[in-house]
Amino acid sequence: MAVHQKTFEQFPSEEPDSELLQLIDHPAQLRELDEAQLPQLADELREFLLYSVSQTGGHFGAGLGVVELSIALHYILNTPDDRLVWDVGHQTYPHKILTGRREAMRSMRQSGGLAGFTKRAESEFDTFGVGHSSTSISAALGMALAAEQQNIHRKVCAVIGDGAMTAGMAFEALNHAAHTRANMLVVLNDNQMSISHNQGGLANYFAKIWASKLYISLREGSKKVLANIPPAKELARRTEEHMKGMVAPGTLFEELGFHYIGPINGHDLESLVTTLRNMSELDGPQLLHVFTRKGQGFAPAEKDPIGYHAINKIEPKQANGNAQQQAKAPKYQQVFGDWLCDMAKTDPKLVGITPAMREGSGMVRFADEFPDRYHDVAIAEQHSVTLAAGMACDGLKPVVAIYSTFLQRAYDQLIHDVALQNLDVTFCLDRAGLVGEDGPTHAGSFDLSYLRCIPNMVVMAPSDENETRLLLNTAYQHPGPSAVRYPRGNATGIDIEAGLETVPLGKGCLRREGRGEVAFLNFGALMHEVLPVADALDASLADMRFVKPLDEDLIRQLAESAELLVTVEENAVQGGAGSAVLEYLQSANSSVPVLQLGLPDRYIEHGKQQAMRAECQLNSAGIERSVREKLHALGIGRKRPATAVASVQSRSSSAVE
Repeated sequence: MAVHQKTFEQFPSEEPDSELLQLIDHPAQLRELDEAQLPQLADELREFLLYSVSQTGGHFGAGLGVVELSIALHYILNTPDDRLVWDVGHQTYPHKILTGRREAMRSMRQSGGLAGFTKRAESEFDTFGVGHSSTSISAALGMALAAEQQNIHRKVCAVIGDGAMTAGMAFEALNHAAHTRANMLVVLNDNQMSISHNQGGLANYFAKIWASKLYISLREGSKKVLANIPPAKELARRTEEHMKGMVAPGTLFEELGFHYIGPINGHDLESLVTTLRNMSELDGPQLLHVFTRKGQGFAPAEKDPIGYHAINKIEPKQANGNAQQQAKAPKYQQVFGDWLCDMAKTDPKLVGITPAMREGSGMVRFADEFPDRYHDVAIAEQHSVTLAAGMACDGLKPVVAIYSTFLQRAYDQLIHDVALQNLDVTFCLDRAGLVGEDGPTHAGSFDLSYLRCIPNMVVMAPSDENETRLLLNTAYQHPGPSAVRYPRGNATGIDIEAGLETVPLGKGCLRREGRGEVAFLNFGALMHEVLPVADALDASLADMRFVKPLDEDLIRQLAESAELLVTVEENAVQGGAGSAVLEYLQSANSSVPVLQLGLPDRYIEHGKQQAMRAECQLNSAGIERSVREKLHALGIGRKRPATAVASVQSRSSSAVE
């Protein structure tokens, strides 16, 4: 069975016909196919994936790259009884299609539809929920040990990418797996070009030999025979390693205690099926190294794997005024990226650090213009933070660009290595708050809570793109640890002052002085939702800017003049900015009522950002409704006409996310 794939040049405009794929609603049906039919199934699966993702948007290139691997794994493993654990989840769309969710793919990443990652509540085939990288080997090892302890005979397989393998957690799990000698298989899906020279018949030939029962029998038998002849045993060991080293970079994994096979072509179904079948019968920890091509079979994605990592829904561009307005508004990561380059031009001590998020964090231009001051540490969030700490110790001024949800992975380093030593590190937290279709695994729901409790930290939440630049300037000039958090997506479209001015540390500003009984304390990028409500209620509105230190003078001023304070933040209510306000008011013996508006104590499932905010009562209509209900419960205020939940909503719905 030769390697065979159709190459597609464009997205299918209509759902493609399929002879085999339409028969597969369960992997058991896949396993009924003849091996010779699998390449045709791969072509049909790849074409359907192209069509479905073009209709919904979503992660794309990684899924195209593992079409053959997904088929081979479900063909050999008796899923779901055997456990298949995927890492990160970007590549799991083919897995979802093969496991009974083909028709549901039209709902991918939409509210109430399929999640963009594996999710245990969604399918029995999703054995472990993912979204953050490098967790698969640990989870699979846990499943393998659970099966062993309960005397259950099942196979366990983890699929991890070469990027995810750069994280320390993956190596911690590899080390433990080798120690336990657990029966598990790790498939290393390598889509980099560093091993491309191994492609071809020789590498595949050796992989088949090493995975064969005859080779294993000879290998293990020879060890027993030579055990009492140390020089001969050592010679045999070295000969084996040197032979493998000619075609495979597997010595590291062998030294860790894994039986290493590969690398083999991850698009050659014959080699995959044969090798997986042989390896599935082996005892102990096994590692199969496959190389794949991201975007395989779709020519544009093969040429631009980064650009096609994920795509939006393919549809004609709407040439209306609102679309034009959105096109003019920069994304927040662009605001950060432009600021980073501008600041770097003035300060040679600035260095930029990212844990594998150059494009997502807006650092492409900085990497091009300041390559000697740019550090991509791969998927290693813990290392990125302590690296910054070491740089700060010796006179540099590091800026760490990281998603809010991923900084959670480096919390000990943030506390112990940076804040405890009061080091000058600036953290720029992208994707703060609700992120939309990627859902709760990627939401930055907790940063205000987990940052403000750390001594020495300064925590800032800008309300728009101009404030973002001002607070980035302020954070960078502060001689200690500081964090600026900003949301995903387009900013509001206002003008950005090009300078590098700062604002006074811990001082907010009054955006609107009202004559009503309500005063809003806004923390962050929901300002455009709060402002029309403040207008409707004739309320005062403060842009607090700082969560830590708080502007206590401004809070006291508003508490003395208002009958109700309303704190607004796109962060968990528990321990967030509103909690900080309550703590201050209690210490000041203030009895003014406070309404805390923020994210509820539950995970918000994926959907459009604006719909998610509406679900949490954090759009204009929801904010006004909550405030009016609180006023009514407190018996505060004169009668007002029921303004405008609808009119406020119409005004807010046109706001740019």
